[in-house]
Amino acid sequence: MRVVIIGGGAVGSSIAYHLALQPGFSGEITVVERDPTYRVASSSLSASSIRQQFSTPLNIAMSQFGLGFLRAGAEALAVDGDQPALGLREQGYLFLASAAGAAVLRENQAVQAACGAEIALLAPDELAARFPWLSTEGVAGGALGLSGEGWFDGPALLAALRRKARSLGVAYAAREAVSFQRAAGRIEGVRLDDGTLLPCDVAVNAAGPWAARVAGWAEIDLPVRARKRMVFVVACRTRLPGCGLTIEPGGVWWRPEGTGFICGRSPDEGEPDPDEAPLEVEEAMFYDRVWPAMAERVPAFEELKLTGAWAGYYEYNTFDQNGIVGPHPDCANLVFANGFSGHGMQHSPATGRAVAELIAQGRYVSLDLSPLAFDRVAAGRRLIERNIV
Repeated sequence: MRVVIIGGGAVGSSIAYHLALQPGFSGEITVVERDPTYRVASSSLSASSIRQQFSTPLNIAMSQFGLGFLRAGAEALAVDGDQPALGLREQGYLFLASAAGAAVLRENQAVQAACGAEIALLAPDELAARFPWLSTEGVAGGALGLSGEGWFDGPALLAALRRKARSLGVAYAAREAVSFQRAAGRIEGVRLDDGTLLPCDVAVNAAGPWAARVAGWAEIDLPVRARKRMVFVVACRTRLPGCGLTIEPGGVWWRPEGTGFICGRSPDEGEPDPDEAPLEVEEAMFYDRVWPAMAERVPAFEELKLTGAWAGYYEYNTFDQNGIVGPHPDCANLVFANGFSGHGMQHSPATGRAVAELIAQGRYVSLDLSPLAFDRVAAGRRLIERNIV
């Protein structure tokens, strides 16, 4: 079997790695990555966090596998005894809710608890006692991850997956894929920018923010767009004991990073969010929207200093903000792994394992990702995730 994976980021490299390990798999795996420096890759520019505080059992299960993978990753991804440092820090997530959002917070926590996630609901007085640096004015409650949540070194995970996959015989082609060769409703090959045709039995679209272009080569409308998100780096003189990744009711988030913090926000509903906007940092966003919300919630943040920033793309699924995974119903050997809308890094291990099983064994074995299938788009059947950050 010849498998060509378009996109060598965390998702594509995870698919390649897991497929190379599949029992009984025999064939060639080629990953096509146009930018081996990963300069503008979402995997390189992600905040690289992991949480169990989702609203759907499937997303929770994908995070739980990802957490276990990160915990054991140094050994699993070692090459010739050289173990990667993945930088996992389990310092938790804290979601804060106003009175308007309190019911959803409680409903989500009930789902999370049923899935085995250790998430505590805290009243305002409990929040104040646990986090004395936090203002609870206007806060009706919070949900705190007591274990199994935090952040990691995303570029290190990507590099480790790629290195391990290559050690297992996966080939990486530093070229740009430009089209498919099709016949009788199947993909027969992937054409590269130098004219080379890579014959394939299975083509995988793991092109991240540019996945819709790849789908378009097969005349498929994939509702995934590149949406810019900015991360700001700040210094703060005051230490915040016990601070994890915190999301205030308005959607602004922050977490410790080195001796300072990183922070950001996603646009509100109805706010301009253009496709593939230039990856330029807009400092006005920080000064007008992010910093005021942070200072209102944490008085010590009134003396922040902006020390850096970067911008990257979410591969944003405009249909329902969840991943689209699996074959297209009218092109069975074109497999999608796209549209994770900000949680692709943390779900890359689970996605890689699932797609590898689907290719090698014809079905999902460890975790059923069929709810993420493409056919829900055509049917207008949204899989709603209420905890998108």
